[in-house]
Amino acid sequence: MRENYRDRAVVIRTYDFGEADRVIVLLTRDHGLVRAVAKGVRRAKSRFGSRLQLFVNLDVQLYVGKNLATISQADTVDYFGARLIEDYERYTAACAVLESAERLAFADVAHDPYLYESVTATLEQLQTADPTMALDAFLLQAMAHAGWAPSLFNCAQCNRPGPHHAFHPAVGGAACHECRPPGAAEVDPETLHHLWLLAHNHPTNPTNAQKQEGHRLARAHLQWHMERNVSALQVMEQ
Repeated sequence: MRENYRDRAVVIRTYDFGEADRVIVLLTRDHGLVRAVAKGVRRAKSRFGSRLQLFVNLDVQLYVGKNLATISQADTVDYFGARLIEDYERYTAACAVLESAERLAFADVAHDPYLYESVTATLEQLQTADPTMALDAFLLQAMAHAGWAPSLFNCAQCNRPGPHHAFHPAVGGAACHECRPPGAAEVDPETLHHLWLLAHNHPTNPTNAQKQEGHRLARAHLQWHMERNVSALQVMEQ
């Protein structure tokens, strides 16, 4: 008898498979990133209906397979999409959360539930919160959990107390004038303070310039550590 299990899961990505099936990439609470086949889901009379789509939090039953699991049951726990798909900025921020989570999940060998819980909480926040700030808080906290937190006050190289005016992902974040590497961004120290507040779940009220600069720094730090671009983050910059 094939091994099966139930888990909570967020739909991260989908793609067509065969004539009527679809592969659903799931970020699960207890089993990490799982790729599973939903058989017959593209047929009009599919028993899964519209449940297996982006921004849905599911209770799923999965059968373990050699390469892909199989979804045998899926029940909706939360649907976050209604508010997101009608607002372009919220939608692109939510897509960036999902894409970043998929990349970060590859580093999560212990199948820690943190990432699943953080994604669902952020999708909930994106219903009403400032989308750029909700996204940046997610990225900063997820990077800290992965061990990639940028230094936002002390110099990342020599630990000299800030505030500092330079930032570069290659040195770990903020840099003093002596440790500043070539190509470091010149930044407003208040932008770094804004990011520190987001990283620690404190309220923050940045200017629009500080918010946008902070987003660029958080994005650059994430993509430097991942060694690849997150396409949804690129879209947000356009």
